Amino acid sequence: MSEKRLRGVHGQTVEALAGRILAGEIGEGDTLDLPALREELDVSLTALREALKVLSAKGMIDARQKRGTFVQPRTSWNLLDTDVMRWQTQANADHSLFEELTEMRVIVEPAAARLAAERATDADIEALSAALDRMASARDLAATVRADLEFHRLLMAATHNAFLTQVEQIIAIGLAERDKLVHGSVDDDPVPSHRAVLDAIAARDAEAAYDAMRALVDKSGADLDRLR
Repeated sequence: MSEKRLRGVHGQTVEALAGRILAGEIGEGDTLDLPALREELDVSLTALREALKVLSAKGMIDARQKRGTFVQPRTSWNLLDTDVMRWQTQANADHSLFEELTEMRVIVEPAAARLAAERATDADIEALSAALDRMASARDLAATVRADLEFHRLLMAATHNAFLTQVEQIIAIGLAERDKLVHGSVDDDPVPSHRAVLDAIAARDAEAAYDAMRALVDKSGADLDRLR
């Protein structure tokens, strides 16, 4: 079997186990029946063990003598891990995770917009404007989501703060899933709210940028509420 195939099996095994945990098929505190899982997933013991190492590193499972391998409570999971965030947003049907994401965005993104207004270079503003143009000209859901995510990534980059750039990588996972839901279901144009943010940044108006981003995030939460 090729190395590429091994990586494929490894990845599929991780995704399958994570999916079962997120779906509640294997609940918090449950002990994993490793021989049964190996047979059900039709993978080698090596592939299963490697997948378990990945989930263990993400805090989702643990192993103890006399107890075996078991699922950790969600409070022990590395919730900021990009894979864990992606798995949760894809599996979460009651929107609770999106509500938590909105709360995080309220704290982070308006302040980031304020910094961007103070620190953005001309090149940063040109890049944001180009992303907004792509959002405006998007003709399908996938293109709209890509442009939306790019705008938010570029805004964080315009703060010239390395920590905020890293935080955006986490927010983007949940934001992508949120955008797929909202842009695909709610009849609404995302361009005006993003343009208000860009205009404030371009004008170097830090407080206006803060207010515009806060309004954008509030609108994002309201759009989700409309889908309930």
